[in-house]
Amino acid sequence: MLCALADRGQASPRFAVPLNCNRDQLPAGPPSSIIGAQPGPTRIEELFMRRYDLIIRGGTVATAADTFSADLAVKDGKVAALGLGLDGADREIDATGHFVLPGGIDTHAHIEQIASNGMLNADTFETATRSAAFGGTTSVICFACQHRGDSLKAVYEDYSARARRGAIIDYSFHLLLTDPTPTVLNEELPPLVAEGNASIKVFMTYDLMNIGDEALLDILLKARELGALVAVHAENNGMISWLGKRLVERGYTDAKYHAVSHPRASEPEAINRLIAFAELLDQPVIVYHVATGEGAAVIREARGRGVKVYGETCTQYLFLTAQDLDRPGGEGAKWVCSPPLRTTADQEALWQALALGDLQLVSSDHAPYTLDERGKYAHGHVPSFKRTANGMPGLETRLPMLFDAMVTRGRFGINKFVQWTATEPARIYGLGDRKGTLAIGADADIAIWDPSQRVTLTDDLVHDNTGYTPFAGRTITGWPTTVLRRGETIIADGECQAAAGSGAYLPRRGGEAATPSGRLSPEFDPERNFGAKLY
Repeated sequence: MLCALADRGQASPRFAVPLNCNRDQLPAGPPSSIIGAQPGPTRIEELFMRRYDLIIRGGTVATAADTFSADLAVKDGKVAALGLGLDGADREIDATGHFVLPGGIDTHAHIEQIASNGMLNADTFETATRSAAFGGTTSVICFACQHRGDSLKAVYEDYSARARRGAIIDYSFHLLLTDPTPTVLNEELPPLVAEGNASIKVFMTYDLMNIGDEALLDILLKARELGALVAVHAENNGMISWLGKRLVERGYTDAKYHAVSHPRASEPEAINRLIAFAELLDQPVIVYHVATGEGAAVIREARGRGVKVYGETCTQYLFLTAQDLDRPGGEGAKWVCSPPLRTTADQEALWQALALGDLQLVSSDHAPYTLDERGKYAHGHVPSFKRTANGMPGLETRLPMLFDAMVTRGRFGINKFVQWTATEPARIYGLGDRKGTLAIGADADIAIWDPSQRVTLTDDLVHDNTGYTPFAGRTITGWPTTVLRRGETIIADGECQAAAGSGAYLPRRGGEAATPSGRLSPEFDPERNFGAKLY
């Protein structure tokens, strides 16, 4: 078990200079003052004694690139040193036998969000981010969700106020557009992106969210101008609407038919169309929650010809299948999400797409609805799949499920685990200068994992407001036992030690991921379009 050790009270003779120490900051003086020939603490020892707030001692540090045994020191909320035999801290944590990892970054979570039908999801910012912290996640990017007729500015201010009141971990926002009017695009969006919200979410499906092809082109072009990344739920709305109606007309309304109502072809068709639009304008995009092997293949082909397209999948698409929807009564509603769960063959294709780099990260798509009349059963205890709230919880279980599969079972190892859950999310979404790795100067967002702790997932175990986990009954090995956010312990001994509202807003720029490739399409290249200037 991890434990906090008492203050050592004196400097160790195994003096270690922090890796970012500047030699001209060392005190001048004769050699005796440096090598300790005089009695009592030397001048260097006095200078550096108590120079750290915290040392995490004896753990195995892992990043996306390396794994090594080291002590890690924290000062003023930042990683201050990595080395052996570090000393001089106000407190210590013994991490012997544990992994010391960057805190997870979940870049796709719906928190305290109102759906297009007016239903509020189950979590507040406090409950969702507390749950995330228990699962080893220390940063989240959620949505400021505009509905038709809403002012984007007013929506953003409302979500920001809710997060300031409740968030326990650090947070940022995607700007979710469903009504891209000229006022929204030209007056409201630019200052919000400039403030640090450099990603825009759009839907290509759902009757009340789908923006249509021309509006999608408008948003992509505006994002290019503003330096923002565009994130897309890509499914063909016409296919889904048509087949869903046909199923209902024939009485096929159980939850299992939700998977049938979203034809497999709806995902690769929409992804291919999105990529064609992005390639026309040379605007980077990321495809959300890729669920089929065919969808991943479209992304692979586009990346192979140089299109700047990224992709994510989610925990549920790696571990659950459409068979989970085939339950008696209304129980299958727990597993209704969109895109729907697919097959074991798709799971393997998605793992392979991650391994090849076609997909870069794994998020939760946390969309929590309770199992009662406020959520999944708002339209009865055996609801039609067409009237069942879409989504499932996952902020807390994302990392433990992946750790068990990737590290404990040896599928990809600890470095890929860190890469897909922390480092790549930080890089793609403009947080790589401070989050997603354990390097000198980075935020001390740290999850200390016991690789041998076995946990059976139950509905009572999770800390969100949903009341269930879709992974209940699974026994996994590996668990985050201590979690730090900017050097402050927020989870220890099974308790949350952070106050609501103590999480910080993370302003982000689009960065390299949102920068156009420079490969102009013929239609937008003045040298090939008869001199027309279309940007």
